[in-house]
Amino acid sequence: MSPRRNHRRDRRPDTRGSGEGGARGTETTEDWRGEEWVVRRVSGAAAVKHYRCPGCDQEIAPGLPHVVAWQRFGAVDDRRHWHSGCWAARDRRAPVVRRSRNAPRY
Repeated sequence: MSPRRNHRRDRRPDTRGSGEGGARGTETTEDWRGEEWVVRRVSGAAAVKHYRCPGCDQEIAPGLPHVVAWQRFGAVDDRRHWHSGCWAARDRRAPVVRRSRNAPRY
């Protein structure tokens, strides 16, 4: 019986942590509403803080894979963390209307 192989057969150099994206996730560019957006997919291991999703107004817990999106030529403070499903359905989602419990619904 031959010994078990615990290493990868192809010896590609390790590129994690180098360049843009790196260990944080992969970056792509998408067009949405006539603007160019940079979209970064964040793995669960790289998600370490609580965020609020603008699509559903729910919390994104640490350890949950999600999407970070911002306009290509926007400010760094304009980055928003979205649930992956909310980002995929962003055209079907309306802004959330915040009402008090006793407010009329008309």
